[in-house]
Amino acid sequence: MTTIYDVARRSGVSPATVSRVLSGRRNVDPELSEKVRAAVAELGYRPNGVARNLRKASTNLWAVVISDIENPFFTSLVRGLEDVAQTEGYHVVLCNSDEDPAKEAAYASAVLTEQMAGVVISPTSTAEGVLQLAEAKTPMVLIDRRVEGVEADTVLVDNEHGAAEGVKHLIDGGYERIACITGPRRVSTAMDRLAGYRSALRAAGIPYDKDLVRHADFREAGGLAAMESLLDLPEPPEALFVSNNLMTVGALECLAKRGLRAPDDIALVGFDDIPWADLVVPSLTTVAQPTYELGRTAGLLLKDRIAAPGRPPSTVTLRTELHVRATSAPKQK
Repeated sequence: MTTIYDVARRSGVSPATVSRVLSGRRNVDPELSEKVRAAVAELGYRPNGVARNLRKASTNLWAVVISDIENPFFTSLVRGLEDVAQTEGYHVVLCNSDEDPAKEAAYASAVLTEQMAGVVISPTSTAEGVLQLAEAKTPMVLIDRRVEGVEADTVLVDNEHGAAEGVKHLIDGGYERIACITGPRRVSTAMDRLAGYRSALRAAGIPYDKDLVRHADFREAGGLAAMESLLDLPEPPEALFVSNNLMTVGALECLAKRGLRAPDDIALVGFDDIPWADLVVPSLTTVAQPTYELGRTAGLLLKDRIAAPGRPPSTVTLRTELHVRATSAPKQK
């Protein structure tokens, strides 16, 4: 196996110089640095990660723990994070908690065991892993959701404003009996979007009716079951706001099974854009989140946290954008 000493002999420098070049330090003569890199390529040398980690007390790995790997929301988010990580010399390890607190806690343990440099995490409802990481003072950035009692860098979108804008759009279209499918009560994102729904009704003078609200699981099956429940009401809603993309898919699936169609039978606005929202017929009105920017901002905050562990935590809130399409067409009079 090729060692750092072989690289040093081939390039005509000391092992210490090879180490400085490979660790990215800039206090090495460019000509010597080039010789070292040429020797590394020629010999096929790969640094001993275990030994390096013992010296550094951390790896060059970032973990990103997302709550649902099947949710398209996270695709662009992870790309934004990865772009920052690559620029800063880190690699990203993708972990899927599946909204399971036990899996989240297991990944948190792995982060600590493997001495990863930092974590970007979308917390589960009980946030067991987040609490574990916070106690260990691991550099960490929360995305999409807050955790009460944990002071950490956080990247959110203005969920309440985005939801209110989507519901106001339905109200402006002449709808009054508007239902809401949101997520679990213990998840801040779900409650913020429900608050936005309620504020839009209040601003329009429409009474809040708890019978028109369903709490589901942010999954497709949950959206389908919630939609069935709403359609079975003695007086079904004439419009619907759904607080995430997968539940929107479930709601549309339910409508299709019952031979109903948006907006003819029920107008619909979903939260989170979907890649095919423009392609389906009718096209889907959505409240879009800046997902790439969410990931990129989380990466920048994590980089800064690693560089300055003692700085006060910060929260960045990004704006949403309403994409009006066919499923929310105005009510026919």
